[in-house]
Amino acid sequence: MGIGDGSSNGNQQSARKEIRDETTPLLPVKVEEEDGFHEFNGASFSGAVFNLSTTIVGAGIMALPASIKMLGIIPGILMIIIVALLTEASIDMLVRCSHQGKIASYGWLMGEVFGQWGRIALQASVIVNNVGDVLSGTTSAGVHHRGILEGWFGAHLWNSRPIVLLATALLVFAPLVSFKRLDSLRYTSALSVALAVVFVVITAGIAIIKLFNGTVAMPKLFPELDGLNSIWNLFTAVPVLVTAYICHYNVHSIDNELEDRTQIKPIVRTSLVLCSSVYIATSFFAYLLFGEGTLDDVLANFDANLGIPFSSVFDDIVRVSYAAHVMLVFPIVFFALRLNLDGLLFPTSRHISRDNKRFAIITISLLTVIYLAAILIPSIWDAFQFTGATAAVLIGFIFPAMVILRDSYGIATKRDKILAVTMIVLAVLSNSVALYSDAMNIFRKKEVA
Repeated sequence: MGIGDGSSNGNQQSARKEIRDETTPLLPVKVEEEDGFHEFNGASFSGAVFNLSTTIVGAGIMALPASIKMLGIIPGILMIIIVALLTEASIDMLVRCSHQGKIASYGWLMGEVFGQWGRIALQASVIVNNVGDVLSGTTSAGVHHRGILEGWFGAHLWNSRPIVLLATALLVFAPLVSFKRLDSLRYTSALSVALAVVFVVITAGIAIIKLFNGTVAMPKLFPELDGLNSIWNLFTAVPVLVTAYICHYNVHSIDNELEDRTQIKPIVRTSLVLCSSVYIATSFFAYLLFGEGTLDDVLANFDANLGIPFSSVFDDIVRVSYAAHVMLVFPIVFFALRLNLDGLLFPTSRHISRDNKRFAIITISLLTVIYLAAILIPSIWDAFQFTGATAAVLIGFIFPAMVILRDSYGIATKRDKILAVTMIVLAVLSNSVALYSDAMNIFRKKEVA
């Protein structure tokens, strides 16, 4: 059964004309409002691709070059491709089961298969992962890296990190997170993907120019292994790669809004191909450009002289485009965060989109908590290592594998079950090693300090 095969076309069209039960954790196709019904004709293929791609290509894109630096070019690119294939397989498992059981969300699928605690585990994991996904810092290896405004105007109170983040939250985030339907963000998602491509094009252009000029060293193709510790350290790159592909929490929302739900499989594939191409190009050219000097957050590399004419101009273009990209990623990630927090706190209440008061309270509370946390997180690398090693592998691989192994709907094939076991084993082993390595690195830093 394909990823988009949940029911017959007739049943699908009939189901989409119904007013869904109030506890259904997705926005219904018809929304009952004070002035009557608001008809929604369904999301388009392109809009769904852009929304899913923006869910995937978040702030984690800046941590990927550091992963390539640790793994080497060939193993690193292979890992990006392998994780993309595993991501497609895990999404396929979730959507097939959801269509078979006529379940409209990941959380309620977990609840149907594993009971209340299964739903709670998934919703808590999404909250932990998405809070980590919207946080980033401006310090790498204890070195302060100037922001865009600080570089232009010098350090002042008005362009300090807390003030800039506050202005961004009020002027950009607040309007965008006020939408109650994911498809409403399709245009900002398209712009977000375009901005990520701008970063790739500029980085590739600079790297190629410097390569022809002979001013960059050839990157290492394979990791340098000089002992057991270096082998263990390689696994710290795995959670960053896993986190970079986590989009499962928005797949059901996108699927439920589609005009033709049989399109979900090509949508997922198109998004993964697009995002994998962006990831590979970003990782390769950024590592080629900065070599062993590639920082944990490669954006911090763009506050120095790049060794080409108009270096400062390109630095600013890269950082401004990336800042705008992250701003437009935020509402997509926030959408699932708010939905799952509401489901965790009010599992029996009517859908949050039908309760304006609850919608406003949860939205404002989340923005406040995220704002405070964003100021306190010192390193994007630490955030992605730990969320990737915990919540992300649960959402992306372990939970989908458990669903298919339980096979409550009798649709799992032998291949599905073998793949599910493989996903669980690889996820648990790699991330256990990563957690151990991360903890040891923290202890070493404290001993040096």
